[in-house]
Amino acid sequence: MADQINDSAFDESVLKSDLPVLVDFWAPWCGPCRAVGPIVDEISKEYADRLRVFKMNVDENPATPAKYGIRAIPTLILFKDGQVVAQHTGSMPKDDIARIIDAAL
Repeated sequence: MADQINDSAFDESVLKSDLPVLVDFWAPWCGPCRAVGPIVDEISKEYADRLRVFKMNVDENPATPAKYGIRAIPTLILFKDGQVVAQHTGSMPKDDIARIIDAAL
């Protein structure tokens, strides 16, 4: 299961990570977020040795979503070496998420 992350831990856990990091920006009231959430958890398990996965509640952590210009959720952002390498807004099938991750790995 993906770990929750907050604004204060973002730089250390995501931008300074040795592994690529997938962050799921979501909120509990968001229907599509609830659909993507279990997929993100599966990705977290399947890529456990090659990828870190976090979920960030945008209602509780407004600074980081603002920094990355997130205006709609769910938004998935893939970071590698502290840089954004892929970003997608809206729900998407697991195979499409896996393709994005595999291209960055």
